[in-house]
Amino acid sequence: MMMHAKRLQSVLALCLLLLVGKVWAEIDAYPFDDLAQEKRFHTLVQEFRCPKCQNQNLADSNAPLAKDLRDIIYAKVKANESDQAIASFLQERYGDFVLYRPPVKASTMLLWFGPALVLLIAIASAWRWLRRRPAPSNSPLTEQEQARLKALLEGGKPS
Repeated sequence: MMMHAKRLQSVLALCLLLLVGKVWAEIDAYPFDDLAQEKRFHTLVQEFRCPKCQNQNLADSNAPLAKDLRDIIYAKVKANESDQAIASFLQERYGDFVLYRPPVKASTMLLWFGPALVLLIAIASAWRWLRRRPAPSNSPLTEQEQARLKALLEGGKPS
């Protein structure tokens, strides 16, 4: 019984240590001169994609690279650089991937117009398939088919 209580204490101590690690997790706190700068910073970190993560913005990503980029954006916002200058800086370093709305250019044409192109191809294929499909026949039944139909409707066996 005493041995079981000691094991339980060890497991609880381990769980508490794991929880303490979560509590000590780093929280980004950026002091700003005014509310406009803070709002601008938060807007910018939400508009850029984390280069390390698949589909998270810089604000949501826990990657060390995202933290570094948040720090860079913070410094640039504090230095009153324009949003366009900050976007250009990130785009030059990480390409169009960091932008959720990449510019329309030759390398991004498929991204911008691909879904519309696929939709047009699907509509054209469906239209073409419907046109090639044979129309239902309106020809009258032969005497043999009429006799078989009559037999079926009357509940008898067709001959």
